[in-house]
Amino acid sequence: MSEFWLISAPGDKENLQALERMNTVTSKSNLSYNTKFAIPDFKVGTLDSLVGLSDELGKLDTFAESLIKRMAQSVAEVMEDSKGKVQENLLANGVDLTSFVTHFEWDMAKYPAKQPLVGVVDTLRKQLAQIETDLKTRTAAYNTLKTNLENLQKKSKGNLFTRTLSDIVSKEDFVLDSEYLVTLLVIVPKPHYTQWQKTYESLSDMVVPRSTKLITEDSEGGLFTVTLFRKVIDDFKTKAKENKFMVREFYYDEKEIKREREELTRLLSDKKQQYQTSCVALKKGSSTFPDHKVKVTPLGHPDRPAAGQTDRERESEGEGEGPLLRWLKVNFSEAFIAWIHIKALRVFVESVLRYGLPVNFQAVLLQPHKKSSTKRLREVLNSVFRHLDEVAAASILDASVEIPGLQLNNQDYFPYVYFHIDLSLLD
Repeated sequence: MSEFWLISAPGDKENLQALERMNTVTSKSNLSYNTKFAIPDFKVGTLDSLVGLSDELGKLDTFAESLIKRMAQSVAEVMEDSKGKVQENLLANGVDLTSFVTHFEWDMAKYPAKQPLVGVVDTLRKQLAQIETDLKTRTAAYNTLKTNLENLQKKSKGNLFTRTLSDIVSKEDFVLDSEYLVTLLVIVPKPHYTQWQKTYESLSDMVVPRSTKLITEDSEGGLFTVTLFRKVIDDFKTKAKENKFMVREFYYDEKEIKREREELTRLLSDKKQQYQTSCVALKKGSSTFPDHKVKVTPLGHPDRPAAGQTDRERESEGEGEGPLLRWLKVNFSEAFIAWIHIKALRVFVESVLRYGLPVNFQAVLLQPHKKSSTKRLREVLNSVFRHLDEVAAASILDASVEIPGLQLNNQDYFPYVYFHIDLSLLD
């Protein structure tokens, strides 16, 4: 499953024993895979200062999740010709998202734990805001390119009355640079081909004999040329219409046709270059980690294997990618990493607010094995941690119970600190 539950309980002896009981029950019942979720000790001022920060982190969490979903969707749109590989290209720090979450380590270089919490949150907010600004600019440019290309392509897919003719006609089909003569294009319904051949020379005076030629046809009719004197154009159009022959308004302009063809070629090339054909993905079933080995502290499970990957290898993998896809992959990774750090901060702040000072709690990441086991998993957690908040535990069983001073829906509040992480970003 792509769903995770991030919970915490006080770090005293009683609750550490409760965590071990939870792990034993969930492991034996095959309910979830559990790992410790390491969060550094941050500088904490007063509890009152954390209340406002908790609200701010909640909004930032929602914003970050929305941003990475939009970025994931943008990757899918750019990779429209390789949709089956989209998920494989949504990585965080070079690894698949599940591996990153289950092997999470706080990035001290980006977000120093020694600085005040407000400063860490401000850094995350500015980082995500810049990514969103760049995303809007880049996707707007790509969408404009895509729209212009689609509009040009539509012109070549309509019927003979509406489609562009620049890719059909050639210079040899027309009498050009003549002071007196002009070549017209006439659309003739298929049932009237014979009638056209018999009558076109007599529809008007001054029609050049044997000047008609079929250039192309679709399911409804054909496009014919006819050459005549310029001064009888209007009379010929009128007579042709009376006989159900439609003159297509088109005059051969070699420069304009060349410009239109070049524009289509350019747009096709530009769109392709934004993605290109080299799309590097993880091999199915593999887990690839950055240069250093990631540390994992499982609860009741052996370490998962970790394979190293150098910066040079990652760079060579991206050599064939277009600039937009490359930017999306890099910044999706940055935004996702920031999002999980925000989740960690929310657990820290909420745990301090819930369990008090000094800071002493244990965070655990649970990955339910299947959707059908989530109800049973919730019952196990409620039973193990019921002592932390009897009222909240009772409210889980009875939604009519109100928790004094709590503004959340009872379904979102549990005896333990709880936050949800869903990696189904393309659903």
